[in-house]
Amino acid sequence: MNRIRTQAWAFGASIVLALLLTLMPLPAPIMPLKPYWPALVLIYWSLESTDHVSIGLAFLIGIVADLLNGALLGDQALRLAVLTFIVLRYRSRIRFFPMWQQASAVWLLLLNNHVLQALIRAFAGDSPLPALSWLAPAAGAVIWPFVFLLLDDVNTRLRGKAARSA
Repeated sequence: MNRIRTQAWAFGASIVLALLLTLMPLPAPIMPLKPYWPALVLIYWSLESTDHVSIGLAFLIGIVADLLNGALLGDQALRLAVLTFIVLRYRSRIRFFPMWQQASAVWLLLLNNHVLQALIRAFAGDSPLPALSWLAPAAGAVIWPFVFLLLDDVNTRLRGKAARSA
């Protein structure tokens, strides 16, 4: 298998896993702190491989996430498209940040995503987000180094296998 097909497989598997993690139930007290997994995975792949990530693909992933969660159709799609646009725009800077600065950038990206979610809910007439949910972007930033290192390790191993088999 060549490198591009291997990376495409890793991308697809990580997106499916992220969507499944969004469906994973957590205890009620910590449910508002649940990280936004599709955003974290899309941030990684936007930084690592622009061959696989586009704003349109992020929108489609968001539509699938909306359908899976039973959310307002287009809510996550819009938010993921905006997030991907920002990451792709500043990719050359964020990619070479030290890990603590990357985590800070991820926190700001997730905070922007959360503000968009609050605005969409307000315009749709839904109830406001719980106060504790405003800590979710910080939770995402805290786990970002682990997500990055895990996905980077998988990506590196698959690239090595593809290079050996070629």
